Amino acid sequence: MGKLEKIPEQQQDKQPGKEHEMMPQPEYIRAGYKGSGKLENKVALITGGDSGIGRAAAVHFAREGADVCIVYKNEDKDAEDTRKIIEAEGKKCVLVKGDIRSEKFCYEAVDRCLDQLGQLDILVNNAAVQFPEDSIADISHDQLRKTFEINILSMFSFTKAALPHLKKGSRIINSTSVTAYRGSHHLVDYASTKGAITSFTRSLAKQLAGEGILVNGVAPGPIWTPLIPASFDKVSDFGKDTPLGRPGQPSEVGPAYVFLASEDASYITGQIIHVNGGEVVGA
Repeated sequence: MGKLEKIPEQQQDKQPGKEHEMMPQPEYIRAGYKGSGKLENKVALITGGDSGIGRAAAVHFAREGADVCIVYKNEDKDAEDTRKIIEAEGKKCVLVKGDIRSEKFCYEAVDRCLDQLGQLDILVNNAAVQFPEDSIADISHDQLRKTFEINILSMFSFTKAALPHLKKGSRIINSTSVTAYRGSHHLVDYASTKGAITSFTRSLAKQLAGEGILVNGVAPGPIWTPLIPASFDKVSDFGKDTPLGRPGQPSEVGPAYVFLASEDASYITGQIIHVNGGEVVGA
């Protein structure tokens, strides 16, 4: 499928959206991507791993040799499709459905991963929602609380649940966003959570460095995922304001997660990789 040049107008009525309803279908891994065993004998847990960037990370991990536990909300078809893709790579895939706003559920999800896959080496905190509003006056307290609970508080819960099972060489990878660095006039609450994720990543990296657990993040720009048609009324111009003039595919973000999860990144912690179509952002 390759690079996205044209997107027809479309909308979905609920977040985080459904990948199987998108036009065109996002590319989660490019046809020529060859795995080289970078994650052989590893187990990864990925929140929001059923679709979008999470699916791309999951499939790339599987092609590199990892078994994967996918945590998702309620998009059963997308989750089952992702499981089939991972199993076609010859790897195991465990699906865990639930609400990551519940700390109890986050602990249960980690326990399911351990029970069925035997270990946990890589935690990818990726799930997120966004609700565009042109004025801060229109951001209700309920919306604000929901955005923070899903986007950043869940990362604390999953990290706390996973930490006793991680060891030297384990990885935590957090999905932040270009909006954490340049802001977003219509995503004030979302961008605020992403700024918090960047600071969380840097701080946690310092805290866990002595244990040999590496913590990094990926800050995507506009990527064609289910969150986009589920968030915006108009999508045909999505991503065209980047220097590259187009949105990115999930397949163009997945390799960043592979790099941070692999031994290639053994001397990197507290850092953010910017996959954003050429936008230059501050530190």
